Amino acid sequence: MKISDKWPIKTIEKEDFPEQLKRIINCPKKLNYRGNWDNKIFEKSMAIVGSRRMSSYGKWVIEKFVPELVAHKFAIISGFMYGVDTAAHRETLECGGITVAVLGGGLNIFTPSENEKMYWEILEKGGLIISEYDNDFLPTRWSFPQRDRLLAGLSNDGVLVIEATMMSGSLITARHCWEQGKKLYAVPGPINYSLSVGVNHLIKEKGAIMVTEPEDITLQKLSIDQLTIYNYDPLEKEIIKYLKIEALTTDELAKKLEKNISLISQKLMIMNMENKVRESLGKWITL
Repeated sequence: MKISDKWPIKTIEKEDFPEQLKRIINCPKKLNYRGNWDNKIFEKSMAIVGSRRMSSYGKWVIEKFVPELVAHKFAIISGFMYGVDTAAHRETLECGGITVAVLGGGLNIFTPSENEKMYWEILEKGGLIISEYDNDFLPTRWSFPQRDRLLAGLSNDGVLVIEATMMSGSLITARHCWEQGKKLYAVPGPINYSLSVGVNHLIKEKGAIMVTEPEDITLQKLSIDQLTIYNYDPLEKEIIKYLKIEALTTDELAKKLEKNISLISQKLMIMNMENKVRESLGKWITL
């Protein structure tokens, strides 16, 4: 039996997508995939993106971050291309984790061709290969940027950017991350290095969370109850509960909580100063 026969192409409809994916702009009506689809894979998940021209520094960052993320049971989502994508998938597999590849072409197209062996290994080790395109669709210059909204959309816990120029497609994924109200993390790099310009820009100008240790991500994955034990009052707990589901405006939060908008606005300002929430594109998100 050919390995492709073991992993036939299947289709999942929008109504069965993970909740975080259903909410994105221009959500596809269906996705094609190989593997055993289980929405639990995406309950604790992080997208990792970066340059196709990954440096030794980028490789070192992946080898530092991915094992810790896998140890904390994060599924790793990436785009299956050269450089950071391939390294993130490979490191996850070597650490015994689950990884999901979102393709810029059809499921019968191996791009890059040298990743074919890893393609099947992802499936053998419990991961998924996903595409919104027809099975024999050849990737194009526009299909990769279009795909990027799914990378951010499938992730429940945000996007981590490792090395990017200002022209990198990773910044497109970062923009989708903001628009979807999710956390954006970026690893800083040397200021005299072209692959650092994009990530340093995300940190300096776009409010990305600078991370230098895996704990900068894993320690943020606390439950609402854990947070309440320390310094979250009852109203803050309710606000965090809704913002963990989706990004909301002050008015939307007030309506959901059935509270006066002035009260909610004042509380959000205080929470913002305490680094509990932040505003992005007119909506509030958790930190």
